[in-house]
This record gives sequence, C-alpha cells and structure tokens, in this order.
Amino acid sequence: MTKDEWYRQLFEKLDNSKFRSSFHLKQKDIDYINQKGLDTIRQHAKDFIAKREAPAFIANDGKQTPMRGHPVFIAQHATATCCRECIRKWHKMQPGRELSQVQQDYLVDIIMTWIQKELERQKKKL
Repeated sequence: MTKDEWYRQLFEKLDNSKFRSSFHLKQKDIDYINQKGLDTIRQHAKDFIAKREAPAFIANDGKQTPMRGHPVFIAQHATATCCRECIRKWHKMQPGRELSQVQQDYLVDIIMTWIQKELERQKKKL
C-alpha cells in the first residue's frame, strides 16, 4: 500500500467517525497559523509529539492533549494522535514503547496533512 492509499483510507475512516470529524479549526486558529506560518506550526507539532506522545510511559496519558488552545491540539484530536491509546487504535503503534523518530515524523505528517485540509476547506467557504 502506498502512502497516498494509506492516507486516503485513514482520512476516510476519520471522516466517518462522529467524534473525530467534529473537530475543525476556528478562525482564530487559522489566523494563528497564518501569523506563525506552516513551518512553525510543524515545529510545534514535532515538539508536542516528542514531549507528550513519544515517551514509552506518560503519567497523564489520555489527558495530555488539551481540546483547545493551539491548532495542533485540535488536529491531534481530529487525527487520533492525541494519546497513546488513540495512536494504538488508529495508527497501530503499541504503547509502552518509545516512539521512533520515523513514527513521530509520521504522526506529525498526519497532523499537518489534516491542518492543510482544514485550510483548504476554509478557503472553499469564502
């Protein structure tokens, strides 16, 4: 399966989830992204994944990602990259093991792909 095929299937499943598909960027999130730029947002996503998701054991797992306050947090809930249990269920990465750099890069790419889709969705509304 190619990356494009995997992403297409993943995003179809996420779109079909009532919970996951309920998340969208608000105008203040879009303004923040436009102000900071996508490279900075990607760096924030890398930092959040490295600190909050990559360790083998996370003391507050399941509660480490706020529901608001940063566009990446919204994207993490929309893409099931918000806690190790969601990552296990949706992305097949087992908890109890530190995430490799390849796994972290994949999660960041999923987050950024969702953010790009949201930006495109907002442009179509205008």
